[in-house]
Amino acid sequence: MTSFTLPHELHGEGAHKVFAVHGWFADRSAYAAVVPDLDRTSFQYALVDLRGYGLAADAPGPYTTAEAALDLVALADRLGWDRFSVVGHSMGGAVAQRLAAVAPHRLRRIVGVSPVPASGLALPPEQWELFADAAHLPENRRTIIDITTGGRRPDAWLDRMVARSLALSDPKAFRAWLDSWALDDFHTRVEGVRLPALAVAGALDPALSAEVMRQTWMTWYPRAVLHELPGAGHYAMDETPLDVLRVVEDFLRADERDGTE
Repeated sequence: MTSFTLPHELHGEGAHKVFAVHGWFADRSAYAAVVPDLDRTSFQYALVDLRGYGLAADAPGPYTTAEAALDLVALADRLGWDRFSVVGHSMGGAVAQRLAAVAPHRLRRIVGVSPVPASGLALPPEQWELFADAAHLPENRRTIIDITTGGRRPDAWLDRMVARSLALSDPKAFRAWLDSWALDDFHTRVEGVRLPALAVAGALDPALSAEVMRQTWMTWYPRAVLHELPGAGHYAMDETPLDVLRVVEDFLRADERDGTE
C-alpha cells in the first residue's frame, strides 16, 4: 500500500498537542475563523485535510471515519506526538470518537462540535435523498446549511458556505463519506471510555441538538460534558467563532488543572 500523510498545517508551539478535524462540508478551512485567536502558547494545533478534501482531494479512499482515525494516528507518529487531544466538527466528531475506540491510550481529551454520534445518524428517506444528492447539487448543500443553522443566516453567507464546500471537496469522496458517518454504528466500542469528552451543541441546530447529545454522547462517556451555544447552529466556528473557541480551549486547559495524565 502506498504511504499517505494527511495534509496539515501547524499553529502554535504549546506542549498540549491537538488535532482539529473538519466536517462533511469543508476542509481544514472550516477552522479559519478561529485560527487568528488560538492559544499558541498552551497548544500546538494540527489542522488536517481528510481524504477527498482540500489538498487531499485526490487521495484514494476508503473515505471512512475508521480510516481517518488510522490516518491521524499515523500523522501523530510522524509529528512525534505521543499523546494528543482531538477536536472534531460534525463528521470530524465521529472521527474523534473513532480515535477513542482504536487508540484511547494516545488521547488526552476529545471534543465534538456538533458531533455526529458514534451510532451514526438515522435519516428518513426524503432526508437521505437530500443529503445523498448534495454531492452534485449545490442547492441541496445550501438547503442543508440553511436548515441546520435555524434558517437565520444571510443569503450571502449561505452562498459563501456552499461555494467553499464545492471548491474544497471531491464529489465522489463527499458522497462516500456520507455512507460512513451516517450509517456506521460503532458506539458499543466507545461506551464506558473514560476520556474527558466535551460535546458542543448549537441551539439553532435541529439535527445535532443538545438533546441528541444527551441521548448519545452523555450516556456513553462517563466523563462527558455538554455545552450549548445559544447563538450557534451547526457551524459554530463560522457563526460564533470566539464563543466556541473559549469553550473548547477552557476544556482543553482543564487537562492541566485537574492533573489528567
